[in-house]
Amino acid sequence: MRLLPALALLTALTGCLFDKEPEVVRLSGETMGTTFNITAIGADLDEAALAAAVEETLAQVNAKMSNWDPNSEVSTFSASTSTDPVAVSEEFALVLAAANDVHGKTGGTFDVTLGPLIELWGFGPRKPEDPVPSDEEIETALSGVGQARLLTLDSAAGTLAKSDPAVGINLSAIAKGYGIDAVAGTLREAGIEDYLVEIGGDLVAKGQNDKGDAWQIGIEKPEAGSQTVQLIVPLNDRGMASSGDYKNFFEQDGVRYSHIIDPVTGRPITHRTTSVTVLAENAMMADAWATAMLALGQEKGLALAEEHKLAVYFISRDVTGGDDAYITVHSSAFKDALGTD
Repeated sequence: MRLLPALALLTALTGCLFDKEPEVVRLSGETMGTTFNITAIGADLDEAALAAAVEETLAQVNAKMSNWDPNSEVSTFSASTSTDPVAVSEEFALVLAAANDVHGKTGGTFDVTLGPLIELWGFGPRKPEDPVPSDEEIETALSGVGQARLLTLDSAAGTLAKSDPAVGINLSAIAKGYGIDAVAGTLREAGIEDYLVEIGGDLVAKGQNDKGDAWQIGIEKPEAGSQTVQLIVPLNDRGMASSGDYKNFFEQDGVRYSHIIDPVTGRPITHRTTSVTVLAENAMMADAWATAMLALGQEKGLALAEEHKLAVYFISRDVTGGDDAYITVHSSAFKDALGTD
């Protein structure tokens, strides 16, 4: 799921707080199989130098985390058939450690070795119109899924090993968030304290916009083809990510199959939660938790959010109200983040 375009959703809350009109640099482009939009605000900004620094940062992230690049660090590891520990970059180890944390807390619902199931269910090289997988095919695919069982990360030694030569890693549910944080770090190194960084709908914001107001980000109502705002969220020094099941799915024989697959069952989710938004200390964790919470669904996800004090907002289909009726539920930490009663 994408948040509504961030640059179109900046809503004023207070009067201008700047003594003089700040400089605003807006950068956009393509990365990680999607698009990025950056707004940086400050004094004496060098747009060309800033653009070059951002492009270099994104290039470095892709060189390590991109599953689209066959020569990236993650692709090279996945293609290798060695089960010996191999040296990995500090950045790759950081992302894997975060993935392990979410994997453990969700009982395996978040999993970076999900690739065999993604391909089996037609969201990889297979076509959605291909036959629905059999129980036997699902069991076979599940044997190659389970990062706690199949991957061994030694952060102290900076090594990663796999127990099965065929195991691959897919970082699509966490690397985008890491890339956002990396770009934000580049902006801070340039002395910029007011910025908004968005990649593929996930984002991180800090400080204020060019009018001196709080950044305001819209959560999209879960309707395919619509860009209606469900809720406006104030964002400062936090990451924000949403995940939804209403744009990427296929139907066969009257059954709807979501692209969100539960690594525990090996099957697409069947609960009625259709959208989840997470606020976190950075975009990487928001990215991972949004995927995990959508896979868990509102009931299990909300209990876990309360246990770990996670700021999560759920939108679910109302079973009594038809296809276009929704109910919303949020965790205590999400309410606190909004500053509402």
